[in-house]
Amino acid sequence: MSGFLSARGASYHRRGRALVDAVSIDVQLGRVAIVVGPNGAGKSTLLRLLSGELTPTAGAICCDGAAIDRAPPWLLACKRAVMTQSAQLSFPFTVYEVTRLGLDGIGKGLPAHRRDQLVAQCLTAADVLPLAPRRYDTLSGGEQRRVQFARALVQLEAGRSVSERQALLLDEPVANLDLRHQLALLDAARAAASRGVAVLVVLHDLTLAARYADTLAVMRDGVLVASGAPGAVLSGDLLSEAFGIALAVTASLADDGLFVTPSRWIKEELHRSNS
Repeated sequence: MSGFLSARGASYHRRGRALVDAVSIDVQLGRVAIVVGPNGAGKSTLLRLLSGELTPTAGAICCDGAAIDRAPPWLLACKRAVMTQSAQLSFPFTVYEVTRLGLDGIGKGLPAHRRDQLVAQCLTAADVLPLAPRRYDTLSGGEQRRVQFARALVQLEAGRSVSERQALLLDEPVANLDLRHQLALLDAARAAASRGVAVLVVLHDLTLAARYADTLAVMRDGVLVASGAPGAVLSGDLLSEAFGIALAVTASLADDGLFVTPSRWIKEELHRSNS
């Protein structure tokens, strides 16, 4: 397996239904892989398989060349950090305390001042340092997402004292975020990849996916229908079939990036221009 995180023919069945069906994918160090697809396509289940949270009912998942289910939990925590779609907390933790959870079990060997430094550094990277004394449950949904991102970054930084080969897995990280923070979070994920981290992101925004992905994977009904460079994968026909709506892929006038839009919007704009 060539990726730091790899799935080979991985399937996950629940109640007789294949949520993920024979998927093979590599998440490579220093690269950003983004998974897109409609609701129920199996994106989050695939991420949970690659994180080690779920065990495949068929196929294999490997992390750093070894079966992921054979890695001790403490070592796995050093090698990969995960930001899930939602995180429910039953206690009135502050933002600082939630972020510091990323150090649990793996940051005990660090000096106290270094632990505090890491938390402040990652709160700053997620643009939530001013919220540090606030109670987590008083924050907006978008603010909570940014705190969870800071927690994942702290875990990565602490884990580097054990393993410099790491992965960051983000499930819908920009949900509930305004545009500025969407771009800032994805910029931070890209920066992690530039430091050698293998980054896997589940996104719904196809244009953001096209801009930030080194590898773009498209899923539908639990199956990986395409994977490769965004320019090779993004076609109107493939996306239209995957999402069940007519989509068009157009080039940006400002640069060589791609935009994905509903075809009817283009037709409506042309109609307005001609009328």
